[in-house]
Amino acid sequence: MAILNVTYNGLSVDYPVEIDARLSDADVRRIAVELVRSGGLRGLVIANLQENAFDNFVVDRFGNPHGGERIYLRPKVPFGAG
Repeated sequence: MAILNVTYNGLSVDYPVEIDARLSDADVRRIAVELVRSGGLRGLVIANLQENAFDNFVVDRFGNPHGGERIYLRPKVPFGAG
């Protein structure tokens, strides 16, 4: 079991999902687009979200001590850029 956290338009939503945590970043982005379009993310529904809406987003993955996984899909931030 993994928790997918999607941040978009200033909203951040957690979604528990049965996925292989080793999915590619492209697969995570594709799943997020479908979740947003279908209304699967509470409070974050955009039926006509573009297929490439998350192309420039970062995918971060963190495990927890109990074997779970958190996957974050978030916009890039300028902090630490040189």
